[in-house]
This record gives sequence, C-alpha cells and structure tokens, in this order.
Amino acid sequence: MRVLILGASVQNTARQQYASSYLVNGTVAIDAGCLGFHGSPQEQETIRHVFLTHSHSDHTASLPIFLENAWTPTGECPRIYGIPETLESVQRHIFNEVMWPDFVALSRRMHPFLLLCPLDGETPVLADGLSVAAIRVHHQVPTVSYVITEGQTAIIIAGDTGPTERLWEVAHRTAGLQAIFLEACFPNAMRAVAETSYHLTPEMFEQEVAKMPAEVRVVATHIKVRYREEIISELQALKLPQVEIGECEKEYRFSDGLARQ
Repeated sequence: MRVLILGASVQNTARQQYASSYLVNGTVAIDAGCLGFHGSPQEQETIRHVFLTHSHSDHTASLPIFLENAWTPTGECPRIYGIPETLESVQRHIFNEVMWPDFVALSRRMHPFLLLCPLDGETPVLADGLSVAAIRVHHQVPTVSYVITEGQTAIIIAGDTGPTERLWEVAHRTAGLQAIFLEACFPNAMRAVAETSYHLTPEMFEQEVAKMPAEVRVVATHIKVRYREEIISELQALKLPQVEIGECEKEYRFSDGLARQ
C-alpha cells in the first residue's frame, strides 16, 4: 500500500499543509482539500474514489475543481463517499448553484461528474482493491476516520479529531495495522482552542497514542503552518519512538508486515 500526503502550498510544499488530502495507491483519495491542485487533469482522472472525512473546507475545498478536471465525456466518473451528514453538506453548501454549479443535478442529465455514495455505519467499502471502513470520531461536525486494508496490511487515516475512543477500540482489533496518520494541530499553549475546536495539541496527541496498539507507527499530520516549528518541538520532546513528523509529497509504503518510506 502506498500513501502520499498531498502538498497544499506553492512554496515549501513538504512542510506547509494548509489543506488536507491523501492519495492511496494512486487512485483512492481521502479528503479533497487540495486534491484538485494535484498533478495534471489526466492524473486526476485516474483517481476514481474520494472518501471525505467531514465537510470542513480544508478537507473539501478543491472537490469541485477536482471533479471538473477529472470529467470526461465517457460516462465514467469518480465516486464520492461520506457519511450522510457530510454528503448532505457538500450538496447544500458547495453544489448549490451559488458556490458552484449543481454537479449532482447535472450528473443526472449528462455524462456524470460524480456519484455520491453514502456510507453505512462501519461497513467496509471496496475501492480498487482496498477495503475502507469509516469510524466516527469527535469533531465539531459529524466526522469519520478511515481504516484502510489491503490484503494483510492496514493503516488508519484519522483526519480531524479531538480525544476519541471508538477508533482506538477498532485499531486494537485490526489485523496487520502498520500505521496511523493522526493530527497535531495546535501547540500546547493553545489547548483551550484545541478543546473548543475538537483538535489535538502534542500533550493531547500523546494521550491518544497511549490508547493505540504499542507497535504501530504514528505519523503526525495536519500541523498548523503558523505554529509548525513549535508543535514539532513539543512532539519531539515527548520522545515517543513510534512517532514521526509527516511530510507532504513523500510516499509512505506498507507491505508484508513491513513499513518503509
């Protein structure tokens, strides 16, 4: 399994993650914050499945641009997955003829731009050889994380969340779990902001890591750019051997019980 954290800035792409998107095996995306700015239209056309964690704009902002880039007059179109609340928000607040043309309605009258696919509880969905299951987490709006499995290998992309429990229960019983991509948004001095917005500081991040299976690699992502150096310093001070700082445009590979980058 190959995971690429997509870059979201023009300058210093590896370290400035303003919006969130992950690409798994080249054809399955988690979130669309910056997906529409990745590669060429021809490259975007190969991405056939997009799983949204929630409706916030740093996770959905480039979705309409991606769909426009990926569209071809063949009748084939990307599938957009999400819990019902997220898909309703996308349709109401993005594809509403004000923020963007109603691609959902247009897709009923012409070669489609997208197919909306509501997720049912924690039931896995098959997408290009991957099994993808949504697990509800704690955030300001209805939000999920994704457990992604390929053969005997599994990872978790946690997206946005404050302190949570169900996800780690699932993690402990997920066979072949190799890595968890977990947010660390705010520095410790901004804990009140993190708690109000249901995000994590390094101190809170450490508490979540303690709930995980001990042997699993943890990649810290979604680090607020303004506070990046402070957050990284605080994460490194924890001296957690399984934790590393995620970088955009670096491919993480997982296979046969081994992880490498």
